[in-house]
Amino acid sequence: MEKVRVRFAPSPTGPLHIGGVRTALYNYLFARRHGGTFILRIEDTDSQRYVAGAEKYITDSLAWCGIEVDEGVGPGGPHAPYRQSERKEIYLKYALQLVEAGHAYYAFDTPESLDELRAEAESRGEAFAYNHAVRGGLENSLNLPEAEVKERMERGDQWVIRFRTPENEEVVMNDIIRGEVRVNTSTLDDKVLYKSADSLPTYHLANIVDDHLMEITHVIRGEEWLPSLPLHFLLYRAFGWSESQPLFAHLPLLLKPTGQGKLSKRDGDKMGFPVFPLEWTSPTGEVSRGYREDGYFPEAFINMLALLGWNPGTEQEIFSMGELCDAFSLERVGKSGARFSPDKAKWFNAQYMHIKPDAELAALFMPVLREKGITADAARVEKIVGMVKPRATFVGDFWELSSFFFEAPAEYDPKTVQKFWKGDNPSRLRELRELLAGEADFSPPPLHDKVAAWITEKQYPMGQVMNCLRLSLVGASKGPDLFEIVSLLGRDETLARIDRALATLAVSDQ
Repeated sequence: MEKVRVRFAPSPTGPLHIGGVRTALYNYLFARRHGGTFILRIEDTDSQRYVAGAEKYITDSLAWCGIEVDEGVGPGGPHAPYRQSERKEIYLKYALQLVEAGHAYYAFDTPESLDELRAEAESRGEAFAYNHAVRGGLENSLNLPEAEVKERMERGDQWVIRFRTPENEEVVMNDIIRGEVRVNTSTLDDKVLYKSADSLPTYHLANIVDDHLMEITHVIRGEEWLPSLPLHFLLYRAFGWSESQPLFAHLPLLLKPTGQGKLSKRDGDKMGFPVFPLEWTSPTGEVSRGYREDGYFPEAFINMLALLGWNPGTEQEIFSMGELCDAFSLERVGKSGARFSPDKAKWFNAQYMHIKPDAELAALFMPVLREKGITADAARVEKIVGMVKPRATFVGDFWELSSFFFEAPAEYDPKTVQKFWKGDNPSRLRELRELLAGEADFSPPPLHDKVAAWITEKQYPMGQVMNCLRLSLVGASKGPDLFEIVSLLGRDETLARIDRALATLAVSDQ
């Protein structure tokens, strides 16, 4: 295989959807798998849809995801510039080359005249297409005298260059994921390639020219571009570049959680999950949630996305970025759409939560504690995080799971009180308090053994006594190992909380 060169080429028309992130990821993984180059190109020729801040959002999103750009916007490279708006002088030459070779033509039809043709076609129950069937009767250089074409251009009439699609020819294409694709050109229209109004190419021309000049070997893009593939094959042929044209792979759609239809922002808003990697504020002030701000780890987000459409062929689900690079292949990407599951996304984050070092998680939790006015020793927070992370999905869960380590319970769960704070249990807790007050070693194993032996000797019900102790320390029947809690709270705080519970809770009549 020749040196692999792939590109991710988004348009800065808004926030980067997670489907776009997956496209970038698959390009990146393919490049890394084959020792190739991952290029970021910004396709900003559609000035009408350009959104300020969108390009920075794209680059920030890739950086957060750990998708490193080798060449392109940011690092630069031998084919700079990598923004199409900065390359606009390049494209006219290639558009004119197609005209001169008879593969394209000038068209002077006004938007109003084309609207009339569309309305007429709709009145007949048909769809209008600017193609081989109608171009012979419209205002273009195929019909107008050469002198009139020249006169119109010199006086400043607006024009476009359209591709001259061959009539009734079967285009046979190969897609790495979908296999052989056949399309008859009679079903295609004559796409606009260049517009004099803004001196800019359309996507189709700029895309083909840039991929050729940047020596792209593989075009890995979303399924929505599959209908453009015949035109792109024909353009490569018209330019004489068929021998060097890239291989194509069209990725399956990301589907709604129901499996019906493409995943959209509306689905996320409705079901309460983000569809963008980072939080996005629109020019009108509308805020859309992001995976980063919702507390997802970038590694978990990437791992989840990688498996939406790609199957490693094994039972393995947790992959580091390096493992993904080693395992990825386009041949194992499916043809059918991949259904997005918000619950599975959370599951991935929980798995990464469980394997992350306690020190790293503690560092993420410390700002939360500071916001709550709590000053805590880093080593102690690290121990607490290690105890509660098996029950956590996000760092944001830590406070709910561990607040009792930092603050004595202000109230007690009524259901737990009703179930355990009854009969002789409060008096048994008083006895246990005295036992704990006389202990010098508060490390968990020996303290557990001592208390268990005492309960056995007294023939007290173990669950009743232990749940009363947990209730007094935590405020509810929850939390990690009870003697880990006792040990971390220490003797003085443990005894103080028992005293408070005994003084506060009334003995149930039940």
